[in-house]
Amino acid sequence: MQLFYTDVFVLPLPSGHRFPMEKYSRLRESLLASGEFSAADFHLPHAATDEELGRAHDFAYIEAITNGQLPDKALKAIGFPWSAGMVERSRRSAGATICACRAALLDGVSANLAGGTHHAFRDRGEGFCVFNDAAVAARTMQAEGKAQRVLIVDCDVHQGNGTASILRNDDSVFTFSMHGARNFPFDKEESDLDIELPDGCTDDAYLLRLDEGLNTAFDLARPDLVIYLAGADPYHDDRLGRLALTFEGLEERDRRVFSRCRAEGVAVAIAMAGGYARQIDDTVRIHASTIRHAKRTWG
Repeated sequence: MQLFYTDVFVLPLPSGHRFPMEKYSRLRESLLASGEFSAADFHLPHAATDEELGRAHDFAYIEAITNGQLPDKALKAIGFPWSAGMVERSRRSAGATICACRAALLDGVSANLAGGTHHAFRDRGEGFCVFNDAAVAARTMQAEGKAQRVLIVDCDVHQGNGTASILRNDDSVFTFSMHGARNFPFDKEESDLDIELPDGCTDDAYLLRLDEGLNTAFDLARPDLVIYLAGADPYHDDRLGRLALTFEGLEERDRRVFSRCRAEGVAVAIAMAGGYARQIDDTVRIHASTIRHAKRTWG
């Protein structure tokens, strides 16, 4: 199973910044330490090109973020201060999901050990998201003739509003978002399928709705490729989530997504998306479990 990582591209963040960047390097370390992966399984991705990014973003926005010309208000919405490192990492993160899609279409499954930046719109970013890696990767696979129909299964606790907006009226990419009804973003977009969950939703109720959603999404999407945003933030002790899933519930979520993809004969590329547990070890454990379950499902 090929894994693509970007944690070597460090973002210079102010002291006390809310985004837990450390989780990415610790995830890679955890997977290596598990004994289920070797160093040869980990790869540095290419930086997404302007042409690749332009399949989902306005070129004026790409140019402005690249050259540090975004106004302060726009940077505040993203949540990261501008730096050349921020641009490089954002391009590499989008490139990692492109690489994961290519590898998944060959091997059945692959993963970006970051990504899931689903709050990035065509002409702006927000919520720690600069470029929308899932939308960029889906459109790139289509442009390369590797997939015709793509299903994005977004199980981050927050709605994939940017993804829904970018891919609105595109019948070739089906967007399915399963998220907390009262979580950010408070002004939601319309995905092809949205499942909104109440505060405190627990394992059994979540998994029941997930099964319903997967049935509908696969029936309508008829995908050649799935891009799965495996957010760790539905976890009950996540600082930015409002749901109440356990470790076991999240493991079962992943198992059901992977089992359905395998049964349908559809390749799946994974992106990690959100995870802000009070204890960073919990976030790393959830993300690592996702990757290990994927490897085991595809043997």
